[in-house]
Amino acid sequence: MSPSDGVDADTNSLSVAHTAWVEEFARYLSAERGRSPHTVAAYRGDVSSLLAHAARRGRERPDQLDLDDLRSWLARLRAGGLASATVARRASSARVFTAWAHRTGRLANDVGARLSVPRVSRPLPSLLTPDQAGDVLDGLAARADDGDPVALRDRALVELLYASGIRVAELCGLDVEDLDESRRALRVIGKGGKERTVPYGAPAETAVREWRDRGRPQLRSDASGPALFLGVRGGRLDARVARRAVHAAVAREPHAPDLAPHGLRHSAATHLLEGGADLRSVQELLGHASVATTQRYTHVSIERLRLAYQQAHPRA
Repeated sequence: MSPSDGVDADTNSLSVAHTAWVEEFARYLSAERGRSPHTVAAYRGDVSSLLAHAARRGRERPDQLDLDDLRSWLARLRAGGLASATVARRASSARVFTAWAHRTGRLANDVGARLSVPRVSRPLPSLLTPDQAGDVLDGLAARADDGDPVALRDRALVELLYASGIRVAELCGLDVEDLDESRRALRVIGKGGKERTVPYGAPAETAVREWRDRGRPQLRSDASGPALFLGVRGGRLDARVARRAVHAAVAREPHAPDLAPHGLRHSAATHLLEGGADLRSVQELLGHASVATTQRYTHVSIERLRLAYQQAHPRA
């Protein structure tokens, strides 16, 4: 990560003690919290940046870290031009780190507990309407008619993302045996290694079956293992390839907004709520730890309702 990303360029100059804390914290995140390698790397970079900043302020030992160090570090990041959302994420990393350090006896006090950061307003996500989603999926079905394995795969993965609302990493992690065809459900391993069962609909069932029976055998190789979705060389499908497939599928529809896989997840959740699903059920479907996260989708639905009212009501 470069200095422009908000992480200090001189973190390699950390003392042995500082580095030991960073690596012990990283092991905790991986082994006890079940965080992904990508997430652990992000935390490691944030905490290294913080400790390097504290060392420049004269903190020769990591146990000398205090609240002023955290505040001046965040101020430095802001002055460097980082977006508010990025600064807020760095602050969250610092709070998790100091809570761990205090709980394990490394810090006398949890100095990050009183660290406050302005709440970041998150814009409403771009969404497909139900009609647009149908057009995207119909277009993919037409392209897969000739039996091309990549076309069959891309149709199946977009159908499944929209039908189930799962994350792209969860989709790429699916194995063939994770399909429960008798119940039309998926076994999904989500964030933190948490397992959940997610239903999917009849169109997705058809698309996935055709990929598994007609497309997957054409790409299968010794590297395939149990992976449900494969790349062109036969290995497990990379999330970047899945993202490109979604972008390309949506881009073919002239009136649809540009969407990544997470946009399909947003769309699926919003369409479920607009169709009458209760918030708790959608929370379980998406694998959200807190219902507060799922409530974002109700804001999307309310915004659509407000716009429709303004356009149609004579006294709006």
